Amino acid sequence: MRIGPDIPMAVVGAPHCFHEHTAPKRPPDLIAHQCLNLRLPPHGEFLPWQFTKAGKEHRVKVDGPLVLSSITPIRDAALAGAGLAYLPEVYVHDYLAAGHLVEVLADWRKTFEGYRLYYVNRREGSLAFSLLVESLRYRKTPRQDPASLSS
Repeated sequence: MRIGPDIPMAVVGAPHCFHEHTAPKRPPDLIAHQCLNLRLPPHGEFLPWQFTKAGKEHRVKVDGPLVLSSITPIRDAALAGAGLAYLPEVYVHDYLAAGHLVEVLADWRKTFEGYRLYYVNRREGSLAFSLLVESLRYRKTPRQDPASLSS
């Protein structure tokens, strides 16, 4: 059962990040840019930057000045101009609309399937479990405030 929306990713940077280097047109162009990495707990691996175009998947290993363990500080570092960030679009939507961030590679955007809840059998669940399942069921709502998602 779906419990969350699909998650489109966006590569974003502060507008002045593109004065020194032109905006990337293809994922391999990211190598010329300072990029902000997310370290995934508990293994310490970096979140791969994944892209899709014409039905083909692309991955790029990026490098840059900062490695952080949470997406809110990565967004804040991108806003400060520290480099390009690869983040869920919902976390940067308002900053894009306000012109504080610029999205690049939008036509290569990867969208991940939203979260789902898997359980064995609906008929054998208790009333409490049924209520939990119903409360978790995804219902499309108007765009949420990104600040409320990071708390």
